[in-house]
Amino acid sequence: MNTSLDLSKKSFAIYGLGATGQSVVNYFNKSGFKNYVVWDDNKKLKNSWGLTKSKEKIFSEAIEFVDFIVISPGINIKKTKLKKILLENKEKFITDLDIFYLLNPQTKSIVVTGTNGKSTTCKIIEHVLKKNKIKARLAGNIGSPILSINLKKNTFIVIEASSFQLAYSKFIKPDYALLLNISNDHLDWHGTMNNYINSKLKIFSLQKKDDYAFINNKKLLKKIKKNKYLGKIQLLSSKKYRKIKYKIQNDYLNSETNINNMTFVYSLSKILKIKENAFVKSLESFKGLSHRHEIFYRKSNKIFINDSKATSFESTKFALKHNKNIYWIVGGLPKKGDRIQLKGLKKNISKTYIIGKNMKNFSKYLKGKVSIKLCKTLGYAVTSILKDIRNINKEKITILFSPASASFDQFKNFEERGKTFKKLVKNSVDKYF
Repeated sequence: MNTSLDLSKKSFAIYGLGATGQSVVNYFNKSGFKNYVVWDDNKKLKNSWGLTKSKEKIFSEAIEFVDFIVISPGINIKKTKLKKILLENKEKFITDLDIFYLLNPQTKSIVVTGTNGKSTTCKIIEHVLKKNKIKARLAGNIGSPILSINLKKNTFIVIEASSFQLAYSKFIKPDYALLLNISNDHLDWHGTMNNYINSKLKIFSLQKKDDYAFINNKKLLKKIKKNKYLGKIQLLSSKKYRKIKYKIQNDYLNSETNINNMTFVYSLSKILKIKENAFVKSLESFKGLSHRHEIFYRKSNKIFINDSKATSFESTKFALKHNKNIYWIVGGLPKKGDRIQLKGLKKNISKTYIIGKNMKNFSKYLKGKVSIKLCKTLGYAVTSILKDIRNINKEKITILFSPASASFDQFKNFEERGKTFKKLVKNSVDKYF
C-alpha cells in the first residue's frame, strides 16, 4: 500500500448512493475533491440526485478513465446495469474503508467480522476501552459510515466490516483483526462458500507482522498459514474466558449466546494490557444492543424479546437454544443457502408464527415439526400471540421476534422492523392482560 498517495489528485467513480456512498460524496466535497462522478441504479435515488440518462452515459464512460471506483457495500456487480464495464475495471474497485486507511495510515484500528455477533462484539469492545480510559469510536456497519466521523487523535477506531466491504477492499490495515465465526450467509451475493470465506479472510491478508489476528477455527488457521499472512495469530478457545466468567455481574453478557463474543473481547483486552479486574469491572454497566436479543418488555410471567437483527437461522438459533416455552415470530427474505434446522430446539418452541412474502418457504421447513400459524404481517402475528397466551399464567413464556431472514420484503431495514415490533407490543399488550 502506498500511504503517501495523494487522493486529492485522483479521479473517482462513486457507484451507490446509500448512506455509505453519500458519506463519500460529502467527504469529497468537504475536502475539496472535485474530480468524481456518481451513479445509482435505484430509481428514487436517481431522481433525488438528478441522475439523468446523459449522466449515466457520462458515468459509464468515465469508469474506463478514473483511478478508482468506489463501490458501496451490498452492491452485487453481477446484478447491475453496468455489469460488463464494471467487471472489466474490477482492479480499480475500492471502498470507503480503503479511503479512510489511505488518509489515516497512523490510526489504530480494530476490525471485527464474522457471520454472527459482529455488532455486539464491536459495542462491547468500545465499552471496555472507554471504561478503561482508552479513546474509542465505532464505525462501519455499526455506528456511522467511517468517512462521516470526526476522529480525534489517539482514538481507536472499532470497525464492523461486512463480507461485502471486505470483498471490494484493497487497502485496509487492521492493527487488530477479529474473525468471530463463519457459517452459510450471503451466498446469493458471493456465489460460493469459498468466496464468502475468502472475503472474510481479507482482514488478515493486508496486516503487518506487528498486527494481531484473532480466530477460533483450526481449519481457517491452516488456510491463513497457507496464505502466509503476516499478523500474529491468536487461536482462541472459550476455556480461559470461562474461568473468569463467574466474576462478571451482567446477565446479558453471561448468557451462552455471548460466550464466543466475550472470548474475543477478553483476549483482545489482554493484548491491550487491560488488567483483569478492570476488564471485569467495566462490563458491569454494559446494556447490550437494540434489536439483538433485546429484552424490552416484561409482563408478569411473560418476556418479550426483540431479535430483529437475526437475519439468518444461524443467528436465530442462539435465541431458540437459550429460551424456553417460546412463541416465535419468523419470516422475511430468506438467504441463499440458509436452512432451518430444529434438531435439539423443538422442545423449546411452543408455537411459531410465520410472516412475510416467503411464508410458504418457511412453512415447508417447519410444518410437522412445530405448531405453526401463517400470519403474513407482523401486526397480525403479535395479535395472534397475545390472544394465544392471555390465559397462561403459571409458566414462564418467551415471546421471541427472531426473523431468521432479511427485512426488505416488508421493511426498510432490521432497525425499522424491530422498532415496529416493539411498538406493536407496547400498544397492544394491555388489551389482553
